[in-house]
Amino acid sequence: MLGIGTLAKKVFGTPNDRKIKATRPIVEKINALEAEFEKLDDAGLIAKTDEFKKRVAQGESLDAILPEAFANCREAARRALGLRAFDTQLMGGIFLHQGNIAEMKTGEGKTLVATFPSYLNALTGKGVHVVTVNDYLATRDAEWMAKVFEALGMTCASIYGQQPEDEKRAAYACDVTYATNNELGFDYLRDNSASDLNRVVQRGHNFAIVDEVDSILIDEARTPLIISGPSDDRSELYQIIDKLIPELTQEHYELDEKTRQVSFTEDGNEFLEQRLHAAGLLPEGQTLYDPESTTIVHHVNQGLRAHKLFQNGVHYIVRDGQVALIDEFTGRMMAGRRLSEGLHQAIEAKEGCAIQPENVTLASVTFQNYFRLYNTLSGMTGTALTEADEFMEIYKLGVVEVPTNRPITRKDDHDRVYRTEVEKLAAVVQSVRDANAKGQPVLVGTTSIEKSEELSGLLTKEGVEHKVLNARHHEKEAEIVGDAGKLGAVTIATNMAGRGTDIKLGGNVEMKVMEAIAANPDANPDEIRATIQAEHAEAEKAVLEAGGLYVLATERHESRRIDNQLRGRSGRQGDPGRSLFFLSLEDDLMRIFGSERLDKMLSSLGMKEGEAIIHPWVNKSLEKAQAKVEGRNFDIRKQLLKFDDVMNDQRKVVFTQRRDIMESSNVSEIVTDMRHEVIEDLVEAAIPPKSYPDQWDTEKLYVSIIEALNMDVKVKEWAEEEGVDDEVITERLSDVTDKMMADKEAAFGSEQFRQIEKQFLLNTIDAKWREHLLTLEHLRSVIGFRGYAQRDPLNEYKNESFQLFETMLDSLRGEVTAKLARVRPMTDEERNTMLAQLQAQQSQLDGDVVGATPQQNPNAKPGFDEADPETWGAPGRNDSCPCGSGQKFKHCHGRI
Repeated sequence: MLGIGTLAKKVFGTPNDRKIKATRPIVEKINALEAEFEKLDDAGLIAKTDEFKKRVAQGESLDAILPEAFANCREAARRALGLRAFDTQLMGGIFLHQGNIAEMKTGEGKTLVATFPSYLNALTGKGVHVVTVNDYLATRDAEWMAKVFEALGMTCASIYGQQPEDEKRAAYACDVTYATNNELGFDYLRDNSASDLNRVVQRGHNFAIVDEVDSILIDEARTPLIISGPSDDRSELYQIIDKLIPELTQEHYELDEKTRQVSFTEDGNEFLEQRLHAAGLLPEGQTLYDPESTTIVHHVNQGLRAHKLFQNGVHYIVRDGQVALIDEFTGRMMAGRRLSEGLHQAIEAKEGCAIQPENVTLASVTFQNYFRLYNTLSGMTGTALTEADEFMEIYKLGVVEVPTNRPITRKDDHDRVYRTEVEKLAAVVQSVRDANAKGQPVLVGTTSIEKSEELSGLLTKEGVEHKVLNARHHEKEAEIVGDAGKLGAVTIATNMAGRGTDIKLGGNVEMKVMEAIAANPDANPDEIRATIQAEHAEAEKAVLEAGGLYVLATERHESRRIDNQLRGRSGRQGDPGRSLFFLSLEDDLMRIFGSERLDKMLSSLGMKEGEAIIHPWVNKSLEKAQAKVEGRNFDIRKQLLKFDDVMNDQRKVVFTQRRDIMESSNVSEIVTDMRHEVIEDLVEAAIPPKSYPDQWDTEKLYVSIIEALNMDVKVKEWAEEEGVDDEVITERLSDVTDKMMADKEAAFGSEQFRQIEKQFLLNTIDAKWREHLLTLEHLRSVIGFRGYAQRDPLNEYKNESFQLFETMLDSLRGEVTAKLARVRPMTDEERNTMLAQLQAQQSQLDGDVVGATPQQNPNAKPGFDEADPETWGAPGRNDSCPCGSGQKFKHCHGRI
């Protein structure tokens, strides 16, 4: 008997079916326009773009223009790339425009799909960002799709690491910009740390399409982007602690592999105290439980985590004497990424590498909060349905499964479960040999570098030729993936998520053509292409007869999506193929998440060595285990987001205020208001409201005014006058300080003083925000203990962080006021002394340079103008002065 839900689906269709059905009339409209747009010449396609832009500017909605815009884009792609978009690709483009995630299987042409909504949304003139997982894909996709956008009269460029600032700003100014999630996030942080608008590169957050959206918005969501600066060097501390950790025994710590947590037991703490006293790191009489021991306890805990939770070849590799992290979801090295709070340094000590100084956070943002800045966010991936709830709850993104252009003919076999790792690997090697013997290309998926290299050794012993793709060989990624579909190819890969290069049966034609043209530049490119295409047709036919690509996985991943991405590499565009997972009870997932019952069951069945259990029930139980892990990870991400949202609200306030200040040519009103508020606070502290004169602390007020305003004011005499109250004193102080600032303005010149006010305000905001971030980090690390007192840690964090934010703003007002109260022009004597020093320095460098001025100093920062503080940049107080004098900024042009 059918359930009510099943019956309803039969009658009404699933929600996904209804969404697909709703797009069919739009696709039919686009198809009906095809003949009309085919008649247009190349200039006619560009003229259509201009027409669409005018209609949008006049108020016509993008939805109304969509059929014509998509028809124009399809025709441009056909002419520029020789690719005519399928109806399913148009559907995917419609869902992206609507702000959904389009789940499209591997090989369905997602790169082309993105051009349709990108073109449509770029008509507003506000820019479109297409987000990819690495620089290679951003550059490749931008170069490839630029032909389509240029045929439509639009501009397209890519963002990459270490890009010159002018080039980056021009790329962001394009209609469509391809970039990695990391570069976008870091540019956002850099823009909000810039000292003037000329240094800002992004121009807003209008519409974004995130490729491999599950990898970026879910897998990387727990990793914040952090711009940091170095702090004190503590390398010796890490090295001493690192020598203590190997002395620990199993009684000294508790390891929980499910939650990836490790902590010291009471025995462990006692043992450590003895060893730390002996090493001189812990003073005699001080225990690890004392407040003074917080720092040493933190470092010892990080040393324990480095040794027990992080493995070389799994979580990181050592390359050129440096510890490089590995992305567990893609198997790639993450260049420039470092673990925070001393954990990376602990791993460097463990591996005997040079220990880099710890960093302090200057600015940070999570991907979750960065991508929620966009007016419209959308995404593409081959696997998103398993995380649909999270996408909706966190990002308000619906997931739509777009049908494939051709039916999937791939055969997905049931998992094979062996008792031991040795039996499993023997079966894997035999299966690879069998497939290889008939010429069937094999893609073997592993979960770590170590396991990929172990399997590579076994295949080498058996004489099976193969290639290995992991973080050690990532430079050859495109070449290895491009060849993986050739007849008889065997490829071992650590995860295939977000590789961005299709595995095409018979090999990748475009790669072969490019290689052949590069090898023989004098030959006719058309002849080369024709020859290679003919050879490819023969090779493809042979691979199809051999059964297509065989995907063989050696382990289940914690996430079903990663497994599905690997499986989806086979059977693209209706090709035949096969997928099979080989598992053992010694695999991490099986071992950690309850293989005991299965082990007992296999023992009771009397299974012989080398035999496997194959049953749909096993698949179901494994999927349940994976779903549990996914649910737990979702809860962790959700909890982290709740805490980050508190900081995010404050971040938005600070960044918005900062932007307003940068855009303003005159901040004197803001500075004056700050000064008046400081005066009100000083008076209120010394003269409480409605208090009697004999309760006034005028001595305290007098001292406070000297400290805060750098003025010797006769407040004691004022207080003795009859009829004078706190309001009169506040008003008089305001008048006196206003006159003082007016005199300073006259001395500097109005324009220069406005720049000084602006620079002081921005620099102080940045310094205070950095301090606030560090305070919040420390608060976040200990707030969980409030749970022991039956208080909600999140509410406690909200309340305390708000109080800290108010304190920061009060401190900001006081510091800006104090700095401006002390700033003064240089005297003639000081200027002459500085000029003499500069002349002497320049004479040593390049002979006699009599009459040199600060602007002429060859060591000066490019563009430095002594009369314009805006050209000075934002040097720290102890940094070298940008004028090139060699003095610290605080003793030179930053003198207060």
